[in-house]
Amino acid sequence: MAEARVERRLAAILAADVAGYSRLMGADEVGTLVALKTHRREIVDPAITEHHGRIVKTTGDGMLVEFGSAVDAVNCAVSVQTKMAERNGDPVQRILFRIGINVGDIIIDGDDNFGDGVNVAARVENECEPGGVYLSDDAFRQVRGKTSFAFEDIGERALKNIDRLVRIHAVRLDHLSSADRARPSKAEIAKQLPLPTKPSIAVLPFQNMSGDPEQEYFADGVAEDVLTTLSKIPDLIVIARNSSFVFKGQTRDIREIGKLLDARYVLEGSVRKVGNRVRLTAQLIDSLNGTHLWADRYDGVVDDVFDLQDQITQEIVSALEIQLTLGEQARVWRKRSGSPLVYEFFLKARRLYTNFAKHTHAQARAEFERALEINPSFVPALVGRGYALTDQARFGWKIERHHTRKH
Repeated sequence: MAEARVERRLAAILAADVAGYSRLMGADEVGTLVALKTHRREIVDPAITEHHGRIVKTTGDGMLVEFGSAVDAVNCAVSVQTKMAERNGDPVQRILFRIGINVGDIIIDGDDNFGDGVNVAARVENECEPGGVYLSDDAFRQVRGKTSFAFEDIGERALKNIDRLVRIHAVRLDHLSSADRARPSKAEIAKQLPLPTKPSIAVLPFQNMSGDPEQEYFADGVAEDVLTTLSKIPDLIVIARNSSFVFKGQTRDIREIGKLLDARYVLEGSVRKVGNRVRLTAQLIDSLNGTHLWADRYDGVVDDVFDLQDQITQEIVSALEIQLTLGEQARVWRKRSGSPLVYEFFLKARRLYTNFAKHTHAQARAEFERALEINPSFVPALVGRGYALTDQARFGWKIERHHTRKH
């Protein structure tokens, strides 16, 4: 039986997204959405129409656009970035697009496009600086000498899931007009953009130190699980996996990665698995200055890997000094207390203790002891009971034994 024919064509693909979208949404969700829709309606969509492009798909802050000509694609991109540079007068509300362009063979499936030509465009866009336009070497060869734009060769890059090095060229937007010459550099953008009200963190892919390429899935799984756990904490802005895992296999300065991802903190680590034994190492780095806030190593058996991941997550939270809600604390700590009932007694005791009165201290001590009857080695309850006893002795409060329940 003959295989179904796959429809293909050669096209110029433009990929674009908003730089620092997670940070912008964290700072002002409604304002960011309104501004993005306005820019799309007044600048981006008209430029695509003017230069004969077709929007293939949109994904939140990103889009994929197909052009029949690489020259049209570059003209459209430069038009968008020039007008955005003129409009972005307020550094606090500034929205900056990153645009990548590639020319290649694509697969047509209805209204959607797939294939290496699309993938390279998306990866080139990931490399692009905010407010810039980057071209693959294939796209550059199609426009060279056919536009008035100046280009800068920024060298070959190893792109995620692309099995070859790709040379990238940047459009020299600063040569176009006085408005564009005012476009800030990366360093200036980093200074002008406000830090989010919540701490932001990126979890990089963990290195596989096992010497066995087939264990790569294990290292990726550990990093993904830590990332997923952190993403459930409302006091954190966690950079999406698709953004942070772009740096898999790359050697870059953590400060550069932090700027590219708009992440104040970066977690990196490694996994070494030999037989049933596993060693996890992790370190938390402040991307503003590259200093290490915390680092640790964990050894155990594969059966304990989930406990090790929980331990890493809790250490990160402590390093960032995040005050979790009781519900989030329960999610992180219940498993470590050995029993949901133990943790419920502990929470009740802690709430009573913080009221700081004679009768509430007695009640708090009773609840701490109820938790310890089930799990005598639960350290938070031991510490709480010790504080309650110390305060009762310090303030001369009578220890009311009738509050203590015995089973």
